[in-house]
Amino acid sequence: MTPARSPYRTSRRLFLGSLAAAGAGAALSARSFARAAGSNERLRVASIGTGGKGWSDLTEVAKSPQVEIVALVNVDDGPKHMGQAAETFPQAQRYTDWRRLFDEAGTFDAVIVSTPDHMHAPITLPALELRKHVYCQKPLTHTVFEARQVRQAAERAGVVTQMGNQIHSHGFYRTAVKLIKDGAIGKAVEVFSWQSGKMGWLLESDRPAGADPIPAGLHWDNWLGVAAERPYKDKIYHPFNWRGWQDYSTGQLGDFGCHIFDPVFTALELTAPTTVQADAPTLNREVWNDRSTVRFDFPATKYTAGPITLTWYDGAGAMPPREKLGVSAEFKLPKAGSLVRGEKGSLLIPHVAAPRLLPTEQFANYEMPKLESLDHYVGWADACRGEGKTTDHFSYAGPLTEAVILGAIAVRVPHETLNWDAAALRITNNTTASALLTKEYRKGWEPKWS
Repeated sequence: MTPARSPYRTSRRLFLGSLAAAGAGAALSARSFARAAGSNERLRVASIGTGGKGWSDLTEVAKSPQVEIVALVNVDDGPKHMGQAAETFPQAQRYTDWRRLFDEAGTFDAVIVSTPDHMHAPITLPALELRKHVYCQKPLTHTVFEARQVRQAAERAGVVTQMGNQIHSHGFYRTAVKLIKDGAIGKAVEVFSWQSGKMGWLLESDRPAGADPIPAGLHWDNWLGVAAERPYKDKIYHPFNWRGWQDYSTGQLGDFGCHIFDPVFTALELTAPTTVQADAPTLNREVWNDRSTVRFDFPATKYTAGPITLTWYDGAGAMPPREKLGVSAEFKLPKAGSLVRGEKGSLLIPHVAAPRLLPTEQFANYEMPKLESLDHYVGWADACRGEGKTTDHFSYAGPLTEAVILGAIAVRVPHETLNWDAAALRITNNTTASALLTKEYRKGWEPKWS
């Protein structure tokens, strides 16, 4: 049951509050936390969104013996959502509204944010204002503007952050990064990335008519959060198929781009793209489409032969042309991944499989490094306590998210080359696209930007 406290009055109160709202129990930065409490002090963690991916985020972080799960937040009291979490962590306080948790800011040190995309920034920003450490699922935010705000807020707060694209810490991705940085394929010339799986969450081509009864235990208004009101429809939005809807997600590119682009961004040290252009079907006002090809042009880095293009392909069976990859028709490609073409060869980076240097015969005697996997979850918890650092922090994840969401914007205005001015936070040649850098928020739920 939710603790007997007076209801949270409005989200505006939280956003307008200062650090003093946390009181003397506000979480310290990682360094001061360790200095004040010692590295053996347990980290008090609150989990916001405890079903689906949130369940694995919660249970993986909880594997640290130095973590105490002190609070659980879920808008659904059902057995697969709040139910299983409450059974596993019976000592934790339970809430159906994250704002009520934040009224008790002195009771926790860190938060896990594992909600649908549209609620990432509205929850993460006030957590950072309260100087809480944050682990937030990918993509970091729902809009480019939010990504910039979250990154800057994290840097001001000085707390420990981590985005939930956990393959970042896997030995396969870490090995791929090392191969590129070691110069195994020379300087990079071009990148191709893809996700060829079926979008199983894309159930409708437009908003279905009517409304279904809201299940007992589901707090639908809290689930909608900052998004516009709409009727509940069974299985269409909650708990999983929200990813098909523009109001709640950034589509397939937002879902997988933060994974598949990650080793490429890390290895090549890519910054903001200069132009983005998409080939995709025209969208209606509600639903993401089932395929897209998006071209990103990036400035040169010390690991590229010059300005470099990354082309993304998604949709059932979508793959880059094999002649562009330089592989034969018989060569088996992974269903998702990237291929980095370099001056001296290519690196194939499957999504969660060992990287391969190509052509195979050219690299037959190459001594492949094998980097170990790191614990993305416990590593974050340890860093919060002052032990080690995260590498998927918001200063890195914010720009990666911006690039991914710029691709999603291009999908919404297909066949237009968008010129991106990262410093000014605007698309300079298309007012329709530039307006999509942010969005409207439901009255009473509007975040306050610093």
